[in-house]
Amino acid sequence: MYINCHTYYSLRYGTLSPEELAGLAASHGLRRIALTDINNSSAMPDFVRECSKRGLEAVAGMEFRKGDRLLYIVLARNPKGFGRINAFRSLHNTANIPLPPQFPVCENTFVIYPFSPDGKRSEYGPNEYTGIRSDQLHMPGAAAAVKEHPDRMLALHPVSFSDIRGYRLHLHLRAIDHNILLSRLNAGNTGRQADIMLPPRVLRQNFATAGNIINNTIKLLDKCSMDFEFGKPKNKKSFTGSRASDRALLEKLATEGMLQRYGAKYKEAHRRIRHELDIIDKLGFSSYFLITWDIIRYSMSRGFYHVGRGSGANSTVAYCLHITDVDPAELNLYFERFINPKRSTPPDFDIDYSWKDRDQVLDYIFKRYGNEHTALLGTISTFHRRSAIREAGKAYGLPKSEIDMLAGQTSDKVSGDRVSASVLDIAGQLAGLPNIRSIHAGGVLISEEPVYMYSALDLPAKGLPSVQWDMYVAEDLGFEKIDILSQRGIGHINECVRLVSENRKDQPDIHNMAAIKEDPKTLELLKQGQATGCFYIESPAMRGLLKKLLCSNYIELVAASSIIRPGVSRSGMMQEYIKRRRDPSKAEYLHPVMEEQLKETYGVMVYQEDVIRVCHHFAGLDLADADILRRAMSGKYRSEKEMLGLAGRFFKGCREKERDEKISKEIWRQIKSFAGYSFSKAHSASFAVESFQSLYLKGHYPLEFMTAVLNNFGGFYRSEVYFHEAKRLGARIELPCVNSSEYLNRIKKNTIYTGFVNIQDIEQKTARLIVMEREENGLYSGLEDFVRRTGIKHEQLVILIRIKALRFTGTDKYKLLWRACMIRGKTSFRHPELFSTPYGNTVLPEPENSPLTDAYDEIQLLGFTLSSSPFDLLKTSFRGDIAARDMISHNGRDVRMVGWLVNTKYVRTVKGETMYFGCFIDAGGDFFDTIHFPDVVRRYPFSGKGVYLLIGQIQTEFSHPGLKVLRMARLPFRPAQSGLPGSSAAPVLQYP
Repeated sequence: MYINCHTYYSLRYGTLSPEELAGLAASHGLRRIALTDINNSSAMPDFVRECSKRGLEAVAGMEFRKGDRLLYIVLARNPKGFGRINAFRSLHNTANIPLPPQFPVCENTFVIYPFSPDGKRSEYGPNEYTGIRSDQLHMPGAAAAVKEHPDRMLALHPVSFSDIRGYRLHLHLRAIDHNILLSRLNAGNTGRQADIMLPPRVLRQNFATAGNIINNTIKLLDKCSMDFEFGKPKNKKSFTGSRASDRALLEKLATEGMLQRYGAKYKEAHRRIRHELDIIDKLGFSSYFLITWDIIRYSMSRGFYHVGRGSGANSTVAYCLHITDVDPAELNLYFERFINPKRSTPPDFDIDYSWKDRDQVLDYIFKRYGNEHTALLGTISTFHRRSAIREAGKAYGLPKSEIDMLAGQTSDKVSGDRVSASVLDIAGQLAGLPNIRSIHAGGVLISEEPVYMYSALDLPAKGLPSVQWDMYVAEDLGFEKIDILSQRGIGHINECVRLVSENRKDQPDIHNMAAIKEDPKTLELLKQGQATGCFYIESPAMRGLLKKLLCSNYIELVAASSIIRPGVSRSGMMQEYIKRRRDPSKAEYLHPVMEEQLKETYGVMVYQEDVIRVCHHFAGLDLADADILRRAMSGKYRSEKEMLGLAGRFFKGCREKERDEKISKEIWRQIKSFAGYSFSKAHSASFAVESFQSLYLKGHYPLEFMTAVLNNFGGFYRSEVYFHEAKRLGARIELPCVNSSEYLNRIKKNTIYTGFVNIQDIEQKTARLIVMEREENGLYSGLEDFVRRTGIKHEQLVILIRIKALRFTGTDKYKLLWRACMIRGKTSFRHPELFSTPYGNTVLPEPENSPLTDAYDEIQLLGFTLSSSPFDLLKTSFRGDIAARDMISHNGRDVRMVGWLVNTKYVRTVKGETMYFGCFIDAGGDFFDTIHFPDVVRRYPFSGKGVYLLIGQIQTEFSHPGLKVLRMARLPFRPAQSGLPGSSAAPVLQYP
């Protein structure tokens, strides 16, 4: 009966979820119902599943619109027809081609054109129909159309909402979509109030005068069926052409890799590989491993550095294929954490690349496996409370100030204001509804059948096609995604290796993890917490944890990478772990099995794998069942009913092993409280590998490493902190120079030439032109030569002079600025002269320059000062009672310290109050940490970047000192005076 239904995936139009639509159909006793969302098929897999749960047959289709105008509705006879609909929509999405007035004839689809009084159809294609609404039956031409083509007329009754409240929400969605006031909507912008699902009896009555139109509609729906074969693998089935050949190739590659990684005599690795290959083959994942290996092979051939991480790091096969650099045998990782025969969801690999290389890897994947079979994974962005309030407020025409006020309040109650109450009411209904389609951070699908068999494709800003549903739908359908991600830490490593090759003619092997893990310089930096710039371990919290743990090797860093996570630290287990790590005699074990399995972590469950290990060895669950329990406890489907069932299985196993009931209950309590916030050991190990590689490069090539960090635009801290670190490590920092600098920072021996990218107001095209012209025609000889050859704008020239980028001339920047004013407009861009034209020798006023003025120019143009320290700008010469390095010997004492603020972090206390953690650098260049409790925060708040006087008490925890702040004030800077033309030295309050 219903051939034109919408869910809320008809974005900013429909209001029903797929579940609600299927529920409505079931409540009205329908047998079949068609979902035809507008210009997309996002909801189709969910809708088919929801219909199946209720004994309904779902019909797949799509409504095609051009703006607000309905062109045609297309129903799929079968999955092939659904693929044809998606392919048609995909072509027009990806090629940006307007929809034609007619849908191409296809034997597996039925096309329904809307009835129009002035558009009478005389001929119909084999699968073409006209849909007419009941309120159109009285229109001119309607009766004739029904009479002349009785078998081609269908009942068209759209369903977009369930009641009047849904219709009102629909109106707001349409106003938001058109970005107009509610009062400006017209009938063409919206559906009709009658677009709700009616009982079949009422629908028949409405079309009673139209002959067999209802029966025609039912017959058409009966010709349609849809099945996604949920759970059946959808990925590319074979890499080589046959499953047997895939198994043979994977075994060959794994064996060769094992010899390279372990040598010929390592029996445990051989055992693990045989075990894994059997499971991989049984579950049909050989091609998935080989495709991932193929991607790694390509990227390594291009010199792209990668890190394989996630649960895939549990696989010895993946390690031998160089997909990951984590050795599962070394860490006793369970393969079943990644893949097991009872796991209901497919595995996935996470592969990180530099942000500079990722797009080239994606380009390879799409070209290698074809656009028809490859797509990025989609995601659906929903309305959030504040954005919903803002959108609803605009629809009512509220001024921005009122909208800001409503969005900022925590309560949804407003007294005495009907409009504001309506805004909050509608915003509450909008919250959680789909708003826009977007792309997943890195998920890639490679399918056996063309991807359009499952979804229409969009073409987002990335320029690569993406499916219209998210990772959860992909899992339901049976897809295993490969995550091709980017992160700046990879960029640091990749860039550093390149810079070392250029600057030192050396080639560090950062994949030789066996050597890196034992490298003395690397281990010393780790122990000291000297990790600024190093992936994952440079934050103040991690730096402090490394010192508290006396972290001195790879295994301990793996643990640190896990216990720093919020769940572990909030539970109190981080403190307990530190205490036992520093004094192993304090470790307590409930049972000998617990000691045997958790000795490495001193009896504390640190990883998700610990849950698997305890369940397997203490309760006797097999590894697959133990991982299912772990997933259920930590996943989004956790429920009390499910937990009771899992508890029963656990205790049954304990009884069979004759475990003490009291001990069993305590272990279950610990598992239950821990599993929800635990972190995968494989994830931690992957992070630790990258951290060790960063530490190794910093230890052996510190200046190249810091240059690489800067060229990848930092990490946890601002660029000025990394420049400071480079200075501390012995670099000579040069301000930008038109004859020496490049767009990015450049290192030559021990000198780092600051790149033009750091100058805030320099246009990128200007910066790149300066470098290009210099490379083509040689160094600039002077101001006039530079202006003549680059044709630089006067405003851009002034910036370069103020930052002393033309200091190679040997002329003071004041004189250069005067000179620039005099030659303004007298040069011709890149027109070479046979004889250079002298500009005369004008007598210039004597400049008044000082390092302080230079520093303020740098602050204004770079955001920080390079030629001076922030401490050099202070009015006071006081630098504190003690330095950061002396804090440990002043525990419990009240002291005054002076520090340059580099980072703050706030948290909410159990009472809902705000407290802060601060990170400062003292005048000697050393970090120190502070804590600011709520009462201090209220009286002495932070007031922006700068140097602060801090008064408080030294407190030491596990040999790591910090300052409990009692009072605090930002110290004033000395004022700067300048008579520069075009210069406006920053006053104190503008820093920065």
